[in-house]
Amino acid sequence: MKKFNFRKVLDGLTAASPVGSSGGGSGSGAGGGSVHPGGTAGAAGTPREEIQETLTSDYFQICKTVRHGFPYLPTALAFDPVQKILAIGTRTGAIRILGRPGVDCYCQHESGAAVLQLQFLINEGALVSACADDALHLWNLRQKRPAILHSLKFNRERITYCHLPFQSKWLYVGTERGNTHIVNIESFILSGYVIMWNKAIELSTKTHPGPVVHLSDSPRDEGKLLIGYENGTIVFWDLRSKRADLRAYYDEAIHSVAWHHEGKQFMCSHSDGSLTLWNLKSPNRPFQTTIPHGKVQRDGKKPESCKPILKVEYKTCKNSEPFVIFSGGLSYDKPCRRPSLTIMHGKAITVLEMDHPIVDFLTLCETPYPNEFQEPYAVVVLLEKDLIVVDLTQSNFPIFENPYPIDIHESPVTCTEYFADCPPDLIPVLYSVGAKHKKQGYSNKEWPISGGAWNLGAQTYPEIIITGHADGSVKFWDASAITLQMLYKLKTSKVFEKQKVGEGKATAEIVEEDPFAVQMMYWCPESRIFCVAGVSAYVIVYKFSKHEVNTEIASLEVRLQCEVEDIITPEPETNPPFPDASSQLPSLKSLSGSTNTVACEGTMKDSIPCLSVKARPVRMPPGYQADLVIQLVWVDGEPPQQITSLAVNSAYGLVAFGNCNGLAVVDFMQKTVLLSMGTLDLYGSSDPYQRQPRSPRKSRQFAADNFCMRGLSNFYPDLTKRIRTSYQSLTELSDSPVSLELERCKSPTSGKGDWLMPVPGAVIYACLLVFVCAENRENSFSRSRSSSVSSIDRDSKEAITALYFMESFARKNDSAVSSCLWVGTGLGMVIILSLNLPASDDLRQSEPVMVSPSGTVLTLKGAVLTFACLDCMGTLTHRPYEVWRDPHSADDGDKTRKRKLVMHSPSSSQDMGDHQFAVICSEKQAKVFSLPSQTCLYVHNITETSFLLRADVVTLCNSVCLACFCANGHIMTLRYLSN
Repeated sequence: MKKFNFRKVLDGLTAASPVGSSGGGSGSGAGGGSVHPGGTAGAAGTPREEIQETLTSDYFQICKTVRHGFPYLPTALAFDPVQKILAIGTRTGAIRILGRPGVDCYCQHESGAAVLQLQFLINEGALVSACADDALHLWNLRQKRPAILHSLKFNRERITYCHLPFQSKWLYVGTERGNTHIVNIESFILSGYVIMWNKAIELSTKTHPGPVVHLSDSPRDEGKLLIGYENGTIVFWDLRSKRADLRAYYDEAIHSVAWHHEGKQFMCSHSDGSLTLWNLKSPNRPFQTTIPHGKVQRDGKKPESCKPILKVEYKTCKNSEPFVIFSGGLSYDKPCRRPSLTIMHGKAITVLEMDHPIVDFLTLCETPYPNEFQEPYAVVVLLEKDLIVVDLTQSNFPIFENPYPIDIHESPVTCTEYFADCPPDLIPVLYSVGAKHKKQGYSNKEWPISGGAWNLGAQTYPEIIITGHADGSVKFWDASAITLQMLYKLKTSKVFEKQKVGEGKATAEIVEEDPFAVQMMYWCPESRIFCVAGVSAYVIVYKFSKHEVNTEIASLEVRLQCEVEDIITPEPETNPPFPDASSQLPSLKSLSGSTNTVACEGTMKDSIPCLSVKARPVRMPPGYQADLVIQLVWVDGEPPQQITSLAVNSAYGLVAFGNCNGLAVVDFMQKTVLLSMGTLDLYGSSDPYQRQPRSPRKSRQFAADNFCMRGLSNFYPDLTKRIRTSYQSLTELSDSPVSLELERCKSPTSGKGDWLMPVPGAVIYACLLVFVCAENRENSFSRSRSSSVSSIDRDSKEAITALYFMESFARKNDSAVSSCLWVGTGLGMVIILSLNLPASDDLRQSEPVMVSPSGTVLTLKGAVLTFACLDCMGTLTHRPYEVWRDPHSADDGDKTRKRKLVMHSPSSSQDMGDHQFAVICSEKQAKVFSLPSQTCLYVHNITETSFLLRADVVTLCNSVCLACFCANGHIMTLRYLSN
């Protein structure tokens, strides 16, 4: 008999592998080698033919390709005016080099020291970086992966400023002691020429001038250097004669200096918000002093001081007045004003307010030569969390539309999905509808940072990343190329009414902030059905249309509450768990109920949803349009629990979702609730555990206020607002203030409010996308989580953690596949529900759909994460789906309106055979079952000391493997072998 095994081919990117203990006939842990059968394979479960293995370890060589998003904690900015590329340095020692859309390069200093300053060797493909560890580095950008050619470390002095003149081989380096060193850029060694501070200033001056804050060569004579000291001293140094030509003094500290292109004047910005203009012929005092934002005194005295002007640039134009551009300098009497950039052009003064603090800015000019008219055309403004380019050629100074994907975290990302090998027409369609929604008012000029070159290459295929955000928005990104391009943005909050001031207390008690945050997403690319689960316990089903419509949004309300104390005091069941056909189609009005119903005395809430769906007709532009909103409601004073699993199937027309209370199945074609019941009721008589009933809770309000629907603010440490959602932490807690389950989910640092939670499973077609939060990774998951089954006596509720629609054998004696819903729980249980669909598609809109338990229950160790189905040849079977058709198409013919269904993988043209394989992965182990015999062929214990965050069965190189991401940072891939 041929064996059918799992074997590990890849174990993470870390040096050590977690060693898991084997037991019970299962395979070894993540660090183990061989894998042994977990059960005896009978005749019914034996593969009839050999499954050919094509994967090798060489296919799993992982390398980092690109980083998406805005540079973290930016500190420096540089621009090459000839090559037209931009460089951004960060506090973590990283450098991002950006050019035309698609040109994006990431470099990292090994020391990790903050980047203080960047200087391009203009038009030479090289870059100089000065870091906080007092080291200079010369980067070679002419190769595929930029690398450091030379490094120079200052041991006795701290670097404060650098200047590299255009087409010069000398790099000037100013230090904290006030000295200026000169470095040969070719050999990258010190030349030995040092301008000592005590030689630069007057011999009679006894006080130290402070650090060097500015260095620049004269536009007229590169042999003369302008040195600015912090205390207001300015020295014009002759490099040839090694002496000072002139010295100037001002009683306010200097922050920056800018030359006029003729080299006869220069402008300084100061700490009192003033700008001084100096002439080299009369350096005794500035011939012009202005405080642009200072209030003019009535008695003619000097205007009031303002905030420091941190940087100024003085750019001349041949046919108009010069531009004076500076940051800061606002009046102190307006403390709440946002950071601003001021543009002075002639007598006109324009203040551009920014959303974030300004880190640096650069003026882009037509010429790189400093002794010509500069002709500025744009200003690049680097903010703490954004990059803005202002068009100077138009009088209203519009900004350019940014082509880079730096606004990924415009609102904090709360969930992510990745899809590969999507239908080829999807990306153009999403882009076309997304282009119609773009903001107006941008500059009509081309993006000025246009350097570099890139190509797609020969091995490209459609890839789409979908991100859900805390503000309720969903963004679709084209990830086919190196860079991300946003295709389409969907705002889920538009489905709901805006809460007025003083209202929304019901929601506020549940979610402290961000009530529209997207928690889960499910997308079927073939049918273009998109489903969103929000933090306020709602599910929205979207359909894609190319036509604008004006219609009302259908809504349903679902009561999903599991009361274990009902075992002690049973009450008559008014609604049977599986109603007969006569009760399957209640009216939409009776299902939705009243949003203001209060069924109990006093203020106890009942049958109230967290949010109000718009009751009036809503205009929906082309793109994704809301078809149905399903909301969980309050039950007997307790708020609805957050949704922990979500699945949609377009062929069946069903959406299923679950939480710690139970499972709901909704027919979104007929707008009908098919099933709403507690997890324990799904077992019927097949529950393998003897669950001890517990006494009624002492205080319902305690549970609601402390544990139900925790606000997103609990998941947002500091300003980053990361959401980490755990199935176990969302399980209803027991009577004790802190249950065993909660303790298992906490990290050693959880006292600070930092919750450590796995990410929900996702649909991934060709590879696994994993976002790893690197900070505190060593300590984050150090506490081992025991199996959820061991705490069955403490944990009275069982969360639904995974859902999967597929064609499979529901029972042991089935001779043919049928429509099923596979349900996985937090206790490692797998329940199969049978779906009885109308025989013909013509009856789908009128005949009811029946949902019933099959009686099949399978078990695993740990919370179930994902399912997959393989045919008898070991090929991954595609979920059934409906081919997309526009719901608002102008075609009225019956033939064109008929649904086109694909019930299994199109790659297998032959019959699926009389058996199949089900692959189930939990947070601890993976199992392969043969169907319909339900024999466990093999089991592999993936980890004992940690747990999986995410797993999926994917196809690589025409073969199938199970990709897993573990909480300890390891990535593991299990493949199928035949011996």
